[in-house]
Amino acid sequence: MKKNQHPYDRFFESLVPALVSKVEEFEILGYGKADADRLWSYLTKKKWKKPEVDVKFFQLVSDVLTVKPGEYMSFETIEAYRSPNWFAEVNEDELNELLRPNKNGK
Repeated sequence: MKKNQHPYDRFFESLVPALVSKVEEFEILGYGKADADRLWSYLTKKKWKKPEVDVKFFQLVSDVLTVKPGEYMSFETIEAYRSPNWFAEVNEDELNELLRPNKNGK
């Protein structure tokens, strides 16, 4: 098994309809643009941290369909804080130049 693979990855394709349904529910409830792949990431990293050996497919469907928006959004917020700061090596002058370029073409 590859390093980043989860034991339940074999069920991903079969769970796509449930994932899409949950993502659409989040959007209807006003939680912005959710994504089935990100929801899968939440499930594999948080909800299914300790996978069961003999898990049943219906249990996984139930897990997907019972994800609460707040749980998912908290996960996304934490993941965003963990992501690299793309501007960490940009100094203030460089950032100002990016955001407010000189009008004379320099």
